[in-house]
Parts: sequence; C-alpha cells; structure tokens
Amino acid sequence: MRLTKVSAIAINGLALLVVLGTAYQAMAQDVATPYPKMAPIEQYLMTDQGAEIALARSAAPESISRDAEILVLGRHGFETAVKGKNGFVCIVGRSWTSAADADFLDPKVRVPMCVNAAAARSYLLRITKIAELALAGRTLAQVNEAIAAAIAKKELPPMEPGAMCYMMSPQGYLNDDVGPWRPHLMFYVPLTDPKSWGADLPGTPVMLNPQFQGAPEPITEFMIPVPTWSDGTAAPKEAQ
Repeated sequence: MRLTKVSAIAINGLALLVVLGTAYQAMAQDVATPYPKMAPIEQYLMTDQGAEIALARSAAPESISRDAEILVLGRHGFETAVKGKNGFVCIVGRSWTSAADADFLDPKVRVPMCVNAAAARSYLLRITKIAELALAGRTLAQVNEAIAAAIAKKELPPMEPGAMCYMMSPQGYLNDDVGPWRPHLMFYVPLTDPKSWGADLPGTPVMLNPQFQGAPEPITEFMIPVPTWSDGTAAPKEAQ
C-alpha cells in the first residue's frame, strides 16, 4: 500500500511538472509572439467605410489622394470603394502586409498607404494577395510560401521600375511601440546593395527596410523620412 501511494504521488507530481512546463512554454511563446493566433475577422475590419476611406487618403498629400483610387478591406480581401483618376491607389494596410513578423496577426494595425501607378501594377498586387491569404486563415510561413510560388509561376508580376509609396499619415498605427512611426516615402527596387543608394550611412536620410531584404522575393525596400505629415503639419522631432 505504501509503495502504491508513493508511486501515485510521484506520478501526480510528474504530471504537475508536465502541466507547469507546458504552461511555461505557452507563456514564453506569448511573450515572443504577442499575437499567436488570428483574431475574429471583425477586429481587422473597419465598420465605417467612410472612416476607412478618409484614413486611406491621409497617407498622401491631398493633391495626390483626392483623385486616387481607394480600396477598403472586406471579409475576403480588398475591394474598390472609390474609382481613381490619377493612377494612385490608397489603402489602409493591416498587420499581415504592413507590420513586422511578430505583429503579423495584430488586429490593431492600421497603416495608410498610397502607391503610385507603377506600384499599383506590381507591389499592390502582392499586398492584396497577402490579405486574401491571411483572411483565409493562412499562417505567416504559408503566406510567404504562397507568395514566393506565385512569383516563381509569374502569377504575380515582377516589381515595376519606379514603384513607390507615400506613408505620411499622422493617424496610422504600425505597432504597439511606435504608433504611426514617422512620415516617410517607400521605394521598391530589384534586390540591390543598399550602399548603392547610400542607405544607412551617416548623414543620409535613406534607410533600408531589412525585414524585406530579399524575402520572400528578390526586392529591396528603401525608406526616406520626410519632415511633415500629409496634412502639412510638422512631425515631432522624435518622429523625424
């Protein structure tokens, strides 16, 4: 009886250690990945379409955004809400397309973007495809694999020369740490040595976006901060 009781206690103790170990691993994973699973789709959507259109337009100066095409996010992907006249397209990027990997599923992310015609014909197609995949429940790894395969099969066109994007909204939300970050322009080019643009050198305003350097496709993204938001107001010193 004594041996049986001790054995039972040992087994129960071992089971408790396993449970605690599993809980600790889950907690550690949550710290490393604060958004480990997809939130309900409603949290990624904006119920007020007018507000989403206005937020999308805030990505660029009014002289550009007033005649731009506007896309809004629906339950299965981005949809055209306003037809454009000048070749620019404005959207509010969500976490799947506009945040670092750790924030891939953060439903709070709202990143106003306004791309030029060259980017609309190339870069934007990647953004809309990624959104469709994410809304269908694909993981980050699955999305990257699908995009790489689509590019290899030429289902997505190569990055078009001159592709660029305005990200000058004071109202965006990039992640929990930086809010809208800073007003800047983005340029997308075939994979290249960042030094050819003088990126990240002392005194230069050109910055490399290392997150997308060569993955999931051979392109390089450069960021150039600007001193004002899209409405013409000066950005705070810490945001410049």
